[in-house]
This record gives sequence, structure tokens and C-alpha cells, in this order.
Amino acid sequence: MTALGAPGFPEREIRARARNGTAEVFPDPATYGTRLYGPGPAAVAADGLDRARIVPPVFMPQRLEKLVDLAREPEFTDVDLGSRVGGFTARLPLYLSAFGSTRAGSGDLAVHASRQAARLGIPMVIGENMIPVHGYRRAGDATRSALLARVEAYLDAAPEGVGGVVVQQSTEDADSEVWNLLYSDPAFRPLLETGRLAFELKTGQGAKPGLGGMTVVDRAEAELLARRFTVSDVLDPDGERRLRCATPGTFTDEILRQQLRFMRNNFPKARTWVKFHPGRDIAHAARTAWSAGADAVTVDGAEGGTGWAPGVFLDHVGLPLAECLRRIGRPAGCLLATGGMWEGGRAVRALALGATAVGLGRAALVAVDEDPEHGLERLADSMALELRLLVSALGKYTVAALGPEDLWWPDGTPDHATGPTVPTQADLAADPARPFAADPAGATP
Repeated sequence: MTALGAPGFPEREIRARARNGTAEVFPDPATYGTRLYGPGPAAVAADGLDRARIVPPVFMPQRLEKLVDLAREPEFTDVDLGSRVGGFTARLPLYLSAFGSTRAGSGDLAVHASRQAARLGIPMVIGENMIPVHGYRRAGDATRSALLARVEAYLDAAPEGVGGVVVQQSTEDADSEVWNLLYSDPAFRPLLETGRLAFELKTGQGAKPGLGGMTVVDRAEAELLARRFTVSDVLDPDGERRLRCATPGTFTDEILRQQLRFMRNNFPKARTWVKFHPGRDIAHAARTAWSAGADAVTVDGAEGGTGWAPGVFLDHVGLPLAECLRRIGRPAGCLLATGGMWEGGRAVRALALGATAVGLGRAALVAVDEDPEHGLERLADSMALELRLLVSALGKYTVAALGPEDLWWPDGTPDHATGPTVPTQADLAADPARPFAADPAGATP
């Protein structure tokens, strides 16, 4: 019996991928010759991002270039999925999203996920409030902290020169001086010396835009945490369960610039990331972060979330990921996207809209819950196969070559609702290397 459930998420499909890996990319081979295949129900009931069709062209000049380079016809295996993710080298355009101090995200499952992310050669983000909630005990202590256990598992399995560890900090983390503590800890020296440590300023998250982190704690734990967090009995006034709430922090564009300047000055050996919730001014926020020197901007769409949140926020608050990407347009730096990622098609759509890599949150935890040793690896392998097949079908051979011209939106022209903005001839003339269609008119439906 499994421990985790994910209502409203394709849990069954993710668990199948965690068990069977790349075999789940295709229909059951036992049905070959006896079944006619077509789109499944998921293609009908899709959100804004999933409604976009991935549309290969007839003429493929980049495939011709690859053919000349290889002196043979290119194959999907020739697609290079390597990426630079927030200053790190990653073998896939993926990263392990933050789990934070939730019960599901800070126990053994998170340690198993850390180890598998390392073996995959992708970055790992450790979420907020880990130290204020669970404490911090250095390697020589009798028991390790939850945060250090994850870092050690990652370091033990990480290949040389790839991946990286990202540690978030929120308001309560800042009060505990989390970044100062980690930056001076010898346990983090291997990451600093190899340029594989980043700090991420968290301003919000997709599950509950405008609110801070929330967890459910028992009465005894609530008494311990009440010094640092707001604790409320709204869940079970007469029982044991209490709601622990963190503050979201207050930001303006100037406060954000100052925070990023502080991070760069005080922690020069660490990369600088910032995470935003799907706010209506997301484009301005992202541009502000990049102009202040952020190595990566993470956008958490309203579809995202592994943590505890009010139902009204999960269902009704925040912009969908597709709209966030549309508003940002062509990124001025590394853009990372999270929200409902679990298969290659959704990842390709986000990459085509400007993302450098996509994050696995709920899908990663479900996969590791299914198989603690290799579930996440098999899930990532299945996504990598789909990515190679899709990118190759588009006549391209790197994920960086993807662009809005690779998508078609059935609910209107590309600049409608969830569609990308089509570049003009002037845009293309100013930047010939821009990975967009040469003929804007041809990119519109």
C-alpha cells in the first residue's frame, strides 16, 4: 500500500512510469495489431498549456544542418538534452522542485528523491522553513538534520561536474540566518568549491499565491513552533491538529533588487535564484530579478504545489503557467517553470514558451513513493525519451532551439489568452539568431 495520494493529478500514470520507465511512453505492445490508436481523453480535458498542439513543420532546415554535420540522416537519439540551469550544468532540462518542511517533503521520500536527482545529473531545490521547523545539526552530531540528510544523499550520488543544490530562504529562514549557516558549514564546501550551490529567494508559490507556507502540526509541535510561526486552531479546535503559518514576506521592485544585491555581495560563491508565485505582474517581477543579476527566475504556475493550502487558493487563485509564460515573453535570462509537470509533452510546451528547464514536484514525490530506489529516475527517463522524440520531430536537436512557432493554439491566435507573442519582421531583422519562425504570418493559425 502506498503512502501518498495526489487527487486531480495523473497519479496512476506517474506510478506506472516509476515502475516501467520508457515503456510507458508507448501503448501496451501486447495490443499491437489488434487496436487502433488515437488521442486519449487527456487530450480533451486539458489546461491552457496542455491545449496547445505541438506542430512540426514540413521543411526542416535545422535537420539538414544536422544531416550535413553527421553525414547521415539524424535520429531522435541525436537530440542533446543537456542544459545550463541557473548556472549549473544539467544532463536534462529538468530539476527537482522544492518540497519544503511538509511531512511528505522532508522525510525519507525527500532523501530518496535527492539521491535519484543526483544520479540523473539535475539540480535539486530544498524548500523553505526546513531549519526553523526541523532544526540544524551538523555532520558530527548524533542525528542529522533533514536538510543536511538531503544534501549528503545528493553529494554521495552526484556525478562530477553536473547538477547542484539550491536552498530557499523565506522570512522565517532569514530570521534563523539559514544562508549564513550553510555558507560557513564545511559540509557545503564541496558544493562551493565546484560551483554547485545556489540560494533561492522565495517570494511566493503556485499553491497559495500571496500567502506563506502552511503545514499541519500536532499540539506539542505547535507549542514549540509558536515562537517563530503563527499557529492557529482553525482545523480542529478541540483536537490535536493545528495550522502552522509562515509569513509571505513583503516585496516591491526596489526591495527585490536590494535583496538580490545583498545575496550576490554576501555569498559570492553561490548562484542567485529567485522564485515567484503566478502574480499578475509576473513579467515585471521577472525582468526586475534578471536586471538585478539573478542567475535564474523560477515561476510557479497556479497548477503547482505539493504543500498544504486552502482549497479556494488551489482552485481559484493565481495565473495558469501558460499565461505566466505568455506575459513574460522572450526571457532575459534563465527561466524555470513549474506546475503540473510529469510528461514530455507539457515540458516541451513550457520550453517552447521560453523556459530553460521544468521542475518536478508532486510527480517526483509520487514516483519515489512508488519506488524509493529508482522511481524518479524511471519517470525522468520516460520524459527524456519523449523530449527527444518531440524535439526531433520538430526538426531541432537542442531544447534551446525550441520556440513559440512550435505550438498552435486552438482557442485563438498566438497572442490570445494563453498564446505566445509572434515576433515581427523587425524583431527578426534585429536578432537573426532568434529561434522563431522566419515568417510570422506562417506561425499564426
